[in-house]
Amino acid sequence: MTVEETSAAAELDEVVTMGVARYPIAPNCRVNVRSGPGTKYPIVRTLLAGVSVPIYCQTAGETITGPYGTTNLWDNIASDEFVSDAYVHTGSDGYVARHCG
Repeated sequence: MTVEETSAAAELDEVVTMGVARYPIAPNCRVNVRSGPGTKYPIVRTLLAGVSVPIYCQTAGETITGPYGTTNLWDNIASDEFVSDAYVHTGSDGYVARHCG
């Protein structure tokens, strides 16, 4: 890939990411990112308190209680990466993104 192609690809990634709303993780919480919508799925990584995440889609899964209530809603923040909506400040108790599927 040439420098121009790499730059164009980076700009396209930025535009695509900019089109998706980002939401903050709860303050004072480290949040496990899992490969699926529940605690039985492996931990992929851990998010630090206060970071913002994109929500590409949402799906029902295991019910979790966190700083923002009790919910079975899980947010897809990257390919095969999910966090419980109970730890993400979306300002809503329902869906804020399309259903995964």
